[in-house]
Amino acid sequence: MKKIVIGCDNAAVDLKQTIIAFLKAKGYEVENIGCDSILDNTYYPYIAEKLCNKIIESNYEKEGILICGTGIGMAMTANKFPGIRAAVCHDNYSAERAKLSNDANVLCMGARIIGPELAKKVTAEWLSLEFVDGNSTPKVNAIRELEERNMAAFSKD
Repeated sequence: MKKIVIGCDNAAVDLKQTIIAFLKAKGYEVENIGCDSILDNTYYPYIAEKLCNKIIESNYEKEGILICGTGIGMAMTANKFPGIRAAVCHDNYSAERAKLSNDANVLCMGARIIGPELAKKVTAEWLSLEFVDGNSTPKVNAIRELEERNMAAFSKD
């Protein structure tokens, strides 16, 4: 069973708790990295950083779920980390394509956009799929190549 790391900012505490309960009921091992209170003002980039580092440290064995108000800020931050492919998904089709076409290893959602029942369905769809080599492989490899090239170029400074 996949190991899932999950985090949110204070705009999404309730939805995160709903998703954690859903995942545990399905048998997933869940690592909650915060925040756990609407009074916690930790900025979402720091939550995304912590989650991405957990995935990287696991040698990309773990996958992640990040939730904020819209999911956009979490995805933008997560995609700054090497090997992380985060996608905002608020419907099953985008969750399917994020995994099958883009090999997304982080699902991002917005608590102000999606309700709890749909969020559970999107999460289930995303987790039920695995990226397989096919027509999208060259595109995912291009993402990896650009990432490596840009990391090399910027690390020379």
